[in-house]
Amino acid sequence: MDKFKYPYFFQFLIQSDMNNSLNKYPFKGKLKKDDRHLRGFSFIEVMVVIIILGLLSSIVGVYLFDSAEKAKADATKTQIKGVETALDLYRLHNSRYPSSEQGLKALLEKPEVGLIPKNWNGPYLRGKNLPADGWDSPFRYISANGNEYEIISLGADGIDGGVDLDADISSSDL
Repeated sequence: MDKFKYPYFFQFLIQSDMNNSLNKYPFKGKLKKDDRHLRGFSFIEVMVVIIILGLLSSIVGVYLFDSAEKAKADATKTQIKGVETALDLYRLHNSRYPSSEQGLKALLEKPEVGLIPKNWNGPYLRGKNLPADGWDSPFRYISANGNEYEIISLGADGIDGGVDLDADISSSDL
């Protein structure tokens, strides 16, 4: 190396670079046997972290699934209120609610069974299909005398009765 070509600082850098290039792995062989554990995590440490993450995700998952089912129940209540509004409009035009035998289908097309309304001015619902509950099941409609009605969703389990999210949702309870 020519000392007159480069200033002193650059000469020092070039000299140290040449010395380091001779030894490609400067730390190889310099770790003691006691210092080997500094290189990574043990198997036990990794397993503890995985178990903790699994427990946390299971707790969060339970809350998320429970919230989704509650949202379906709330959506069902909202659907029932919308159908109630359509039934009230039907009653304004026809002086009575559809019979149980006519069902909610009377909100979409003029009934052809039972007491046929003279002033039917529907459809009273948008769309071509009746709304379903949050679990994609049809609503039950009961009207004994044409002056009162009840709309029922069978809940998450789809059978009569139940508790919590499986409980039936009725228009009379809203």
